[in-house]
Amino acid sequence: MADDRLSDKKLNLWQRIKRLALTDVNAVMRGLNAADLEAMERLLIEADFGVPATMELTETLEEGVRKGDLKTEADLRTALERRLTSLLAGPEHPERIARAESGPTVVLVVGVNGVGKTTTVAKLARRLTRDGRKVVLAAADTYRAGAIQQLQIWAERLKLPCVAGAPGGDPAAVAFDAIDAAVARGADTVLVDTAGRLHTQEGLMEELRKLARVVARRIPGAPHEVLLVLDGTVGQNAIQQGKLFAQAIPPTGVIVTKLDGSARGGAVTALRRELGIPIRFLGVGESVDDLEPFDPQRFATHLLGEAA
Repeated sequence: MADDRLSDKKLNLWQRIKRLALTDVNAVMRGLNAADLEAMERLLIEADFGVPATMELTETLEEGVRKGDLKTEADLRTALERRLTSLLAGPEHPERIARAESGPTVVLVVGVNGVGKTTTVAKLARRLTRDGRKVVLAAADTYRAGAIQQLQIWAERLKLPCVAGAPGGDPAAVAFDAIDAAVARGADTVLVDTAGRLHTQEGLMEELRKLARVVARRIPGAPHEVLLVLDGTVGQNAIQQGKLFAQAIPPTGVIVTKLDGSARGGAVTALRRELGIPIRFLGVGESVDDLEPFDPQRFATHLLGEAA
């Protein structure tokens, strides 16, 4: 039994579905029975899809088999991949960051401690500078020890200006000063690394609201983007984080980090479905270039794994 469990871990998601949910070669032809569906639901939940997305996926397959539209395992996989792609779908060009009609574009990057937020700011800066945009960084995570220095080191590596204040200072003042610096330098984009606030601390959430109000007074229409960074390995907790951040300031997109192949990627599907916010980028490694625009079709195919 132990050897079976170990070998199961080496199988990709589709292979596990075939092995444990499609228990015989005639499973599709005879129709999916209660045991087949229960096994499939368990596999999807174990892969962090969450209950709502799991039910949608299994109901889609059950209905397709019942109607006779899905007659083979290949049909079943194709249908599952298409439904996954549909659940994950977002804007056609998720990598396109908004541009302000006048003055610099202000992008707030928010999220709890430990999700890779500051590194994500650096990765985003790298992409934008490669696209020809002139970027100023704002080290507005003034509460976490080392956060200011971390962003300053990234700024030096990327050869970008970084505006910072004193540790423990007012984050909104740092963002305000960064906008002034961008105007003075003729820069068109300000990336603000906000405090890695705990979503359970209302005082810190109010700081985030204050920061948004201050930048709006400085630049009409700001912030133009609010990108929420979530750790793809923490499953349903990431969904709860997202819902609470949305109450403070509505995100325009999600960046999912730590998807380097070890994460159970079903959480991305759950995030997209539960939050109703488009996935814009995936963080897939530690390098400054490891930030990929989100492609629903590609991700669904990768999530299921090889059909063999």
